[in-house]
Amino acid sequence: MAIESLLLAFRYPAIFAGSLIEGPTVMIITGFFLRLGYFHFLSAYLLLVAGDLLGDFIWYEIGRLGLHRTVYKIGKFFNVSEKNIETLKFKFRRHEGKILFGSKLTAGFGFAVPIMIVAGMSRVPLKKFGLYTFLGGLIWAGSLMSIGFFFGNVYLRVEEGFRIVFLVALAAAILLFSFGFSRYTRNTFLKNKF
Repeated sequence: MAIESLLLAFRYPAIFAGSLIEGPTVMIITGFFLRLGYFHFLSAYLLLVAGDLLGDFIWYEIGRLGLHRTVYKIGKFFNVSEKNIETLKFKFRRHEGKILFGSKLTAGFGFAVPIMIVAGMSRVPLKKFGLYTFLGGLIWAGSLMSIGFFFGNVYLRVEEGFRIVFLVALAAAILLFSFGFSRYTRNTFLKNKF
């Protein structure tokens, strides 16, 4: 039980760090465990928003400081390429507010990291960047936590013997949906001329 005590002791720092690295997945998982009683809503919600926002500011600074060329080397892990950056720069000039706000509500059309980098490269004022990403992040975190909460509620209704099967099926469904949604929205965004 020492491991369980350790996990419980560090659950809030873990969701902050997790949302900094992989916000959407951690938000859903947090909602799930919120329903199971492991978190207090407001504390978990604010930490998720803060971690996700900090991640956005880090990518913004990478773009502002001109470090995006360094990121190209590991870009395949973050969907960052020169082609993606150039496409976004063109679209960004006319629609920066909509793109920033929308990127938070749609996981960045599969381009979350490049969008934040381009915002920095384009020198979007920090207040404007912060406002759009914060407002979008509030809605995004709440929505994903709600999805996790819903599945936590379903989990509690599943018979004890089927809970592991339910969790495996749920994890597979989330991964497939995330991959398909990201791919679909990325392709749609690249073709859309606004």
